[in-house]
Amino acid sequence: MLDGRVRVGGRVTDRRKEAANVVWSGSWVAERLGVELVGDGELRELLGLALRRNPKRAHLLVSNVLGKHVPQRPSVVYGAGVELGRRVHELLGEDGARHAVVLGYAETATGLGHAVADGLGSAPYLHSTRRPVEGVARAGGFEESHSHATSHLLLPEDPDLLAGERSGEADATVVDSTLVLVDDEFSTGNTVLNTIRALHERYPRKRYVIVALVDMRSPADQGRLAEFAEEIGARVDLVARNTGTVRLPEGVLEKGQALVAEQEAAQSAGQPRVGWPGGKPEPLCNLPRPHTRIDLQWPAGVPDGGRHGFTPAHRALLEPALPAMADRIAQALGEHPRRVLVLGFEELMYAPLRLGTALEERTGAEIRYSTTTRSPVLAVDDPGYAIRTRLAFPAHDDPADGPGERYAYNVAGGGFDAVVLVVDSTADTHALHGPRGLLQQLTPHTAHVLLAVVPSYAPPGARAAGPAPSYAPQRQEEPAMLPEPLRGPAFSSYAPDEVGWLLQDLSDTELEAPTEEREEAIQSGGAHYAESLPVEYQPSEQYQNLFKAALDLSAARIARAVGTVTETVLAERGPRPVLVSLARAGTPVGVLMRRWARLRNGVDLPHYAVSIVRGRGIDANALRWLAAHHDPADVVFVDGWTGKGAITRELAAAIAEFEASDGTEGFNPEIAVLADPGGCVRTYGTREDFLIPSACLNSTVSGLISRTVLRSDLVGPDDFHGAKFYRELAGSDVSGHFLDTVTDRFGEVADAVDAEVKELLTADRAPTWEGWAAVERISEEYGIHDVNLVKPGVGETTRVLLRRVPWKILAKRGAGADLEHIRLLAEQRGVPVEEVDELPYTCVGLIHPKYTRGATGADGKAVESK
Repeated sequence: MLDGRVRVGGRVTDRRKEAANVVWSGSWVAERLGVELVGDGELRELLGLALRRNPKRAHLLVSNVLGKHVPQRPSVVYGAGVELGRRVHELLGEDGARHAVVLGYAETATGLGHAVADGLGSAPYLHSTRRPVEGVARAGGFEESHSHATSHLLLPEDPDLLAGERSGEADATVVDSTLVLVDDEFSTGNTVLNTIRALHERYPRKRYVIVALVDMRSPADQGRLAEFAEEIGARVDLVARNTGTVRLPEGVLEKGQALVAEQEAAQSAGQPRVGWPGGKPEPLCNLPRPHTRIDLQWPAGVPDGGRHGFTPAHRALLEPALPAMADRIAQALGEHPRRVLVLGFEELMYAPLRLGTALEERTGAEIRYSTTTRSPVLAVDDPGYAIRTRLAFPAHDDPADGPGERYAYNVAGGGFDAVVLVVDSTADTHALHGPRGLLQQLTPHTAHVLLAVVPSYAPPGARAAGPAPSYAPQRQEEPAMLPEPLRGPAFSSYAPDEVGWLLQDLSDTELEAPTEEREEAIQSGGAHYAESLPVEYQPSEQYQNLFKAALDLSAARIARAVGTVTETVLAERGPRPVLVSLARAGTPVGVLMRRWARLRNGVDLPHYAVSIVRGRGIDANALRWLAAHHDPADVVFVDGWTGKGAITRELAAAIAEFEASDGTEGFNPEIAVLADPGGCVRTYGTREDFLIPSACLNSTVSGLISRTVLRSDLVGPDDFHGAKFYRELAGSDVSGHFLDTVTDRFGEVADAVDAEVKELLTADRAPTWEGWAAVERISEEYGIHDVNLVKPGVGETTRVLLRRVPWKILAKRGAGADLEHIRLLAEQRGVPVEEVDELPYTCVGLIHPKYTRGATGADGKAVESK
């Protein structure tokens, strides 16, 4: 709280004594216009003065605790509102507070009103808005007399939210509901009284409470409140933090307008520029630098603010999620940022404010908070003036009243090491990212710009007015905004923070066919293998027991490989890589790498799963989403193992094609794998060909997710590739068991991992493609003449037996427990196992082109019989 005393470096300082030595931020206006601020002792600390281009009122009271124009500690801004809410609670009593409804004013008081609701306790909250939302009935509207943008809309999702009488919580008893109206200042009182009058006609009630940071009514206006209450037949109370008034000399409006014109003319003529203290840019590179996009993982079902109502149930979901979101921001900020600004967006004040308060608690940095605004205010670089710098940029949320300028004040020259810009998804548009957009306006003034996007909430059946926004860097033609990743438990049995699936859910679509029928369809119509799914293999009890035994035997071996590949990635690809696993075999490995990084290094890595299809490449829309949310250079592709290296080559070609056609650059096509027996990559956990138990099963060890699907009637040009979530197989799911069993062995392999990584980082790990050469030899020796029909390694051989119609299995003579499941599957399928010498892999699965069912070539289509 800004109560005159503040703790600094372990000592308590009396801010009032310090204030005597500081220039008041209203003195410049007061001296030139004769404006006088009169009130209690804290008033000058709370308010400064500025001038604005407004035909209705020249001066602007600039609050130091509102979090709009002046960057302030988030805890101070939030605390001011919460304390006012507690005072209202005392005024109403427990029962009255429990049935109150809080209404805040756009745009400046949306965050303040929400904080008041929090302080009040269990009150629902609504704020007015200037953003129409199609499909939501208007519960009212009103005008703001002195504002440059006057029309307010009330758009509650619950049509009874503003009703004067509400049902009790425990029964059908009807109780009176007090309406609490919150604005930053109460000056003439016209705006609030107009609101009450309009709402009282539609929702009459017995009591209203007006809340403001400052009560600045003139003596002539102070009697109006009692007269108004008597007029409507209701009680109207006022709760304000501070009280005072502004004394304006005659002709101040005209004189203020002339002063604004004079200052703007002087600035245009080359005198110190608005936005640059002293007229010179800060000593930072003027070229635009890329920003970092943060995946907040905003909790599902929580609105971005109070535009359509924010209930106690929403509050209960948001509060426990704030620390983790703040940690994600802190991680993206990097080590030891000194001074950080969390910058909100117009009406979106509460979400960035609460992210800021959580960030204050979880970092040692100096955190400040403010928001952008519609309000045009003159900037003057003088310590006696409240608005010293101004950044101007185009509106970026397709406003209903048309395009126009928006502003960020006191950001330039603020000495911020980083700025965390928080917008809702409606405002995440090309205008935000464009040449004159806010992101590029911020980059000359700070070393690091971060973007966090909160999903815009719209009630069911509603959609925001205007076209759906979209953005992907350097892709101005992007037609639609891509959806957020799917997460468990709604999609997959993995925890929501383990992986985000950049896929669309096709669970309700019939895609499976028996293996032989499926291959017949592929041959007869030239269909691609990714256009359908094999029937999920249901393992016998014997096979399940084999899986569990193999897992127990190999868990430490896998843990060591996980640790080795993860530490290699962290050492060579930066401290905070973005893991992108190739669904689905790579996904359990990505989850394990993420766990290792968190448990052994304290680093919480983002992890997504994407689709790659042989002959069709990687999902380009998934790459666009990644490029829009993260630096492409941070992306590390992850897979389970290599066979002959076909997917390695496929990915490299697909990335090159994507960058050439899309204009997005920076993705590194190198894959990090758990096992690289084929010598196809340089980032791996081991090059041994051993049993990775996750290869033994299909969806039941991969979060109950199917293989990915790419079919033109299901996947449009703006869609992610698809997959199914087999919820019905939950009883057989061992995904969590696999992950937990391996994770439990991390501690015992840590020393071995450290030694191995130290050796690997100095070794020659260039791909040898030894596996590819062996596959070519086997293809010729066995008369197959197509390397795509040779599936080398334990993992690929397992896939052949689970999904295809194999011809035979080659097993390395003397191979032991790693092949028990292969032998069992081969016996069940009637496939011969031939033991051979000098095999570089533990085993190899063969599909003969003369038995075309199950045989697919490099383009993913069936290979014709010879």
